[in-house]
Amino acid sequence: MTIASRLAAAYLALLATLPATSALPEEQLPMNGALQEAFDAGELDGLHNVLVTLKGETLAEIAFPGADERWGRPLGLREHGADTLHDLRSVTKSVVGLLYGIALGEGKVPSVDAPLLAQFPDYRDLRSDPLRDGITVGHALSMTMGTEWSEDLPYSDPRNSEVAMEMAKDRYRFVLDRPMVAEPGRSWTYNGGATAIVARLIAKGTGMSVDAYAKEKLFAPLGIDTFEWIRGADGEPSAASGLRLNAGDLARIGQLVLDGGRHDGRQIVPAEWLSEAFTPRTSLDELRYGYQWWLSAGGTPPDWVAGFGNGGQRLTVQESIGLVVVVYAGNYNKPDAWKIPVKVIMDFVAPAVRKRHGR
Repeated sequence: MTIASRLAAAYLALLATLPATSALPEEQLPMNGALQEAFDAGELDGLHNVLVTLKGETLAEIAFPGADERWGRPLGLREHGADTLHDLRSVTKSVVGLLYGIALGEGKVPSVDAPLLAQFPDYRDLRSDPLRDGITVGHALSMTMGTEWSEDLPYSDPRNSEVAMEMAKDRYRFVLDRPMVAEPGRSWTYNGGATAIVARLIAKGTGMSVDAYAKEKLFAPLGIDTFEWIRGADGEPSAASGLRLNAGDLARIGQLVLDGGRHDGRQIVPAEWLSEAFTPRTSLDELRYGYQWWLSAGGTPPDWVAGFGNGGQRLTVQESIGLVVVVYAGNYNKPDAWKIPVKVIMDFVAPAVRKRHGR
């Protein structure tokens, strides 16, 4: 069974245990104590933060010390806390997906059906390939561009496509001129370069870098005033993996998604975009993928949506029960890094939610 399949199976098992709705009892669950006990016993190696809210009520908010990195640069042992900025890694992609929806609602970026290469007139030579010229904005959003791309090698290896993009003289041309290996829309390939292209469309349409646009249109309205967005050697923000937020602020973004894009009476992300973003564009083993978001295998709309990041980063939103889960961890580049967030959800979140529902 693949890692993706095991992830999906664990999430599906969780979903099967949770009732759809129920009144919550007033007593607070001691999730923090249970998590601390397990961490002290060595059962949650590498875990840094857990924050869980259920229908707006905080069920867990706890941080643990541990070695950390800043976009691959070791930071040593860190005393993580509520205000500690942490790499989101590829959860950044899901944030970029929300930003595209905001910009689309403002009429500043092309529709998902627009030809992608037409948005890059400086690369008009690439349009001579009819297959490449068939790539749309939606194909970039859903990582179904049909171009050659591989992030299977470690991110310390220059042959990794994302690393090679970061080292390229022109990252956007590098992404767009990869060899075509499939008809656009036919197959899915995990592709941080596609996210870079999405962010570039935001920058071109708004006249603002993606981090500046995020600050004005997403972070400030949510009360997020401290963040970091790592830039590459060329000065461009890394749209695929460079955002750093504290756990509480990532949970605010999760709550925004849970609330249909609204916050404090204001529609920040168009509800229509969330519906589009969470519509499955491809199936992957027992998971699905939308526009920069991972989706559950079942449900229309999906039973849950999530952002996954290298090292064990997770943002999971389950609308049917009002659940937001944030997990940060430091198990970067480890093939089994998925185990810690899944263990947190299966062994701690699911029992706590069941108890809250009187089961």
